[in-house]
Amino acid sequence: MPRAETTQSTETTEGPTAAERARTLAYGIADGVLVTQGVPYAPVPAYSADRDGRPLLLVRTASPVAAALATEPDIPATLRISDVAPVALADRVRGRAWLHGWLTEVPAAELRAAALRLSRAHPRPELLDLGDERHGRRERDEWTILTLEVAQVEIDDAWGSATLEPEEYADAAPDPFVAVEAGILTHLDSSHRDELAGLLPASVPSGPVRPLALDRYGMWLRCSAPPDATTSFDLRLAFTEPVSDLHGLRRVYRRLFARAARSDP
Repeated sequence: MPRAETTQSTETTEGPTAAERARTLAYGIADGVLVTQGVPYAPVPAYSADRDGRPLLLVRTASPVAAALATEPDIPATLRISDVAPVALADRVRGRAWLHGWLTEVPAAELRAAALRLSRAHPRPELLDLGDERHGRRERDEWTILTLEVAQVEIDDAWGSATLEPEEYADAAPDPFVAVEAGILTHLDSSHRDELAGLLPASVPSGPVRPLALDRYGMWLRCSAPPDATTSFDLRLAFTEPVSDLHGLRRVYRRLFARAARSDP
């Protein structure tokens, strides 16, 4: 994956750690595929993670991976995650992560709690009654939830590549904007492209500018190549301080856009 250039126009170069970025991908917004030995690759309809980062995966009870667990207490597996930008771009893949570990089925007594956890990121009808004792336990539910006990994590994105131990991964937290990033980026792209272009340092030549990614420390911009260049490039715009909520993010944007407006000729 090509590495992106970064801007030096702000006061801090702080950014999310590799463990934080992996936990953000494991939150469940990015596309996930489950890979196990002897079982075909299986896209996961919905997944999220518990407080310790253990993935919770919604699968059909009749799926090959669930059937494999009928005769084994656990099986080795990998959750492959592809982070795709919500804005339509030529190259939308922003990063990838691989969570390796041991796959098990969530016990019946814990199924309702797992379904509620999953529904925070994915309010799907399949989760409404799953594990709910008030509706009775059907002989064979159409859906079930698997969990992955993480043994190792790999991540590869614009920051670089890293391999993480399970403790380092579990101790991190996902980015606070992971659930709303797509809406923010699509709004910026549809309504604020001119303002985004004004955020670039004067020394950076560029054509149109599109929003690529957002986190509490800053954002990535996709800068189209000027007429005399051959490729586009990604540029990191770091905030002067990290933000933790939408109020703080709006305040940062107002300052950035006001400064960009003052610098216009």
